[in-house]
Amino acid sequence: MQQSQRFPAQPQHTPGFPQGPYTGGPRPSYPGGPQIGGPLVGGGGQMGGGRMGLVQPGGGAGIPPQPMTALPPGHSYPGIHPQGMSSPMHPGLDRKRPAPDPRSAAQQLKAKKKKRVADKILPQRVRDLVPESQAYMDLLSFERKLDSTIMRKRLDIQEALKRPMKQKRKLRVFISNTFYPDGEESVSSWELRVEGRLMEDSGKPHDPTKAKRKFSSFFKSLVIELDKDLYGPDNHLVEWHRTQTTQETDGFQVKRPGDQNVRCTLLLMLDYQPMQFKLDMRLARLLGIHTQTRPVIINALWQYIKTHRLQDAHEREYINCDKYLEQILECKRMKFSEIPSRLHPLLMPPDPIVINHVIMVEGPDAKKTACYDIDVEVDDTLKQQMNTFLLSTQSQQEIQALDNKIHETVETINQLKTNRDFFLGFAKDPQEFINNWLISQTRDLKTMTDVAGNPEEERHAEFYFQPWSQEAVCRYFYGKVQQRRIELEQVLNIRNN
Repeated sequence: MQQSQRFPAQPQHTPGFPQGPYTGGPRPSYPGGPQIGGPLVGGGGQMGGGRMGLVQPGGGAGIPPQPMTALPPGHSYPGIHPQGMSSPMHPGLDRKRPAPDPRSAAQQLKAKKKKRVADKILPQRVRDLVPESQAYMDLLSFERKLDSTIMRKRLDIQEALKRPMKQKRKLRVFISNTFYPDGEESVSSWELRVEGRLMEDSGKPHDPTKAKRKFSSFFKSLVIELDKDLYGPDNHLVEWHRTQTTQETDGFQVKRPGDQNVRCTLLLMLDYQPMQFKLDMRLARLLGIHTQTRPVIINALWQYIKTHRLQDAHEREYINCDKYLEQILECKRMKFSEIPSRLHPLLMPPDPIVINHVIMVEGPDAKKTACYDIDVEVDDTLKQQMNTFLLSTQSQQEIQALDNKIHETVETINQLKTNRDFFLGFAKDPQEFINNWLISQTRDLKTMTDVAGNPEEERHAEFYFQPWSQEAVCRYFYGKVQQRRIELEQVLNIRNN
């Protein structure tokens, strides 16, 4: 818009309109029509034209967002029809845009979330102005590599947790007996105690807060076999077997009458988790393992098949047994799917741990103690640490809080860059900058008010003397009459047939 532009004169005087040039002051209001003209908000000074009091963010020419100025009551922007007025039959006045798609808001929100990573990147123009910002971009690159590494490690940990993680520890078993000689009211007797504890690693300090595992939790069953000659065939066995309702204990105690040394045998059956099996003697020699879990046994057999090339070259699902497998599995050829069923009769329960002990009753109040170490498998403490690492959310919350601060800082930098461009453009050429600003304001005004027309053209009086204006007035009054008629019918409860 050039500053030298002048408004054309009115082509003729219209009855009901004031005659003569406009000399300033408040403009008169016309009944039934919109208010045309008014002060230009934010432009500095009085200029003829519609109200220009709002700027849409990002409206062009590097203009920072400005607040929108509200219109006085009863005023409207040029080209907007009052309520109840029908649109005239002219393409220039049918300016309402179609209603926005409600899904667009959700799509915009989704797209905004996807851009959260990109929002942390500084624009190239800011990096050109501040060379030191390259250090920040290097940190972003390092952060992406670190996130990739952490994600890969998390996947590795999840895969590792699917496999049993065991470590071998020493379970120290204490077998002690105490002899009680006869008295006035009691006969001679002895008491046998079987206790134990898990030995701590020598390189790790003792943690008093850590819960200790009960001694009985390491075993599936315990049998004490006493001398059958002394206690008879019906009273020489003491048995304990685990059940679903078994309460764990720190030891076992057996008390019997007697004043002679007693030979006894302790049979301890370990509770393997996962379950282990003892292999047939021939298969154990062939595979080189004695007692192991079912997956380990099948994997060892598969390694033997691969090493000796027993897989059929044409039908890959078949195995051609050599002379050793043929003797053990009793077949010359079998499918891979038959391996578990062929192995089942060759897998037996593991052997119990056998301890021979002599209960000594020599001397008054004699107490003898024997000590044995047993290798047991317990859950690796690293597994608990891995679970804690995967379930921990504190670090994620801290990272999210720092990311939010970074996004806010980058957004502030972009806003300051916009303000800088705004004031720099105004300082270089104020006249051209103001003209571009006004053009941008006009375009933003049309966008925010859903008006698709030419407000500049509507400012002139000849716009309303075109051939369509008389028909538009008739339609306007017809719409008012119809609206009033509907209101009266609603009041009088009369249906229009």
